[in-house]
Amino acid sequence: MLKITQRTSIPLSEIELSPIRSQGAGGQNVNKVASAIHLRFDIDASSLSPLYKERLLNLGDRRITKEGIIIIKAQQHRTQQQNREDALNRLQILLQSVTTTPKKRKPTKRSYGAKQRRLDGKSKRSKLKKLRGNIKSELDS
Repeated sequence: MLKITQRTSIPLSEIELSPIRSQGAGGQNVNKVASAIHLRFDIDASSLSPLYKERLLNLGDRRITKEGIIIIKAQQHRTQQQNREDALNRLQILLQSVTTTPKKRKPTKRSYGAKQRRLDGKSKRSKLKKLRGNIKSELDS
């Protein structure tokens, strides 16, 4: 079981883990050992609550496909077991990010004084820039 919150967990049977070969340089074992892990998790077919499913599908995460499948590739470590744990931890973090309810934003208004200070600063800056203009000398006239 992959524990997400105190009340929510996912059975490992819903998570598809497959070993693949890692990318990049690897020395003598590069063509022999499949140490990377490819994790696939189908959101629609999972036992998550409908609220969590909806939040996951609305996330703008590039790891979630249009079909609603989370794909995580773990290949940082040298052993398959470490990559497996890394992939499961990353899935767990992604799922935990959906469980917290985001705070509703309260719209605020700038005070009158803050608006005036902003406009005064803008006018001072404008005057300073106008003073930087070319000055016609009296010799040219």
